[in-house]
Amino acid sequence: QTQLVESGGGSVQAGGSLRLSCAASANIYSRCMAWFRQAPGKEREGVACISADGDTTYYVDSVKGRFTISRDNAKTTMYLQMNSLKPEDTAMYYCAAASSAWGCWISMAFGWLGQGTQVTVSS
Repeated sequence: QTQLVESGGGSVQAGGSLRLSCAASANIYSRCMAWFRQAPGKEREGVACISADGDTTYYVDSVKGRFTISRDNAKTTMYLQMNSLKPEDTAMYYCAAASSAWGCWISMAFGWLGQGTQVTVSS
């Protein structure tokens, strides 16, 4: 069964940290994976992506230096470490797996999406 299951969201004060996890089924894990977020009234935004081997990563400018994407291939799990959180980081965060088994960039098609985990940052 193909699935992505996020966990680790919650409520924190500005400046705090959270670590999101995404457990993926083995049939879609070995490809580019990404984190997206969507705040109320805003479009979904690509936050970060990581290649299948973990060697290549991308971050949207607003999170560079604060967020770190990683993956543990033995556990078929991807992570997003979020530090120095700001109120504007408040959103539903989704993990995604690329439709293609080749390449990795944030604007490529991601055919699988998890159910999301809520992150709320208060000032």
